[in-house]
Amino acid sequence: MGQKVRPTGFRTGIMRPWRSTWYASKQDYAELLLEDAKIRQFIVNYLTDKKDRKQQRPGISDIRIERTREQVTIYITSSRVGAIIGKKGEKIEKLTKALEKLTRRHIEVKTIEVTRPEIDAQLIAEDIAEQLEKRASFRRTMKQAMQRAMENGAKGVKLQLSGRLGGAEMARCEKSMEGSIPLSTLRCKVEYGFAEAATPQGNIGIKVWVNQGDYLTGEIADSTEAGAGSTPKRRGRRGGGQRQG
Repeated sequence: MGQKVRPTGFRTGIMRPWRSTWYASKQDYAELLLEDAKIRQFIVNYLTDKKDRKQQRPGISDIRIERTREQVTIYITSSRVGAIIGKKGEKIEKLTKALEKLTRRHIEVKTIEVTRPEIDAQLIAEDIAEQLEKRASFRRTMKQAMQRAMENGAKGVKLQLSGRLGGAEMARCEKSMEGSIPLSTLRCKVEYGFAEAATPQGNIGIKVWVNQGDYLTGEIADSTEAGAGSTPKRRGRRGGGQRQG
């Protein structure tokens, strides 16, 4: 079970909050759930210029959505907050207007900076994907990513790459692990990230698991900077889960 279940979903409502926090009636639930998915996809596409191949990935770790009757608040966790905000907040204003046009609701966008992207699972996956697209050696890339994570306070790292690795004719799966990844232990803060690298031979899927520490002992290597919309760490064995709309 622990090898098949997504670690973040497994811990949601127990040790970590929901990615979307709102309440809705049965009539509105499906519409708002679909709108959340559209918002997340729109933000990623908006911040990624596919025509410019030299442009770096937006470095988005997570997108959290909170709804009230009056407005929708979106928290973007990223390692490149400056690129999202732009000069004097121009880019974030354009993004807010584009989201308001998409949803026809009052939108407020807030950013949270990732201070240690080396231990953020999603950002590790994005970084590996970026390097593979530049034709870097996948073995060296995996080794360097694991070393950086362990040096920056991670308790364990596991990587899995699937596809035509190194331009081989037959697709295969390559795994690498260092440290401890207790997937069935709920008290452990295990983060999960996934990205795809678009290579000339085909897409390569990248999965990353990072053990950032233990909730109960308080030994957690937090990758985000505490700011607006950041969620406090939970100390209890079981926390009350937030209700998702």
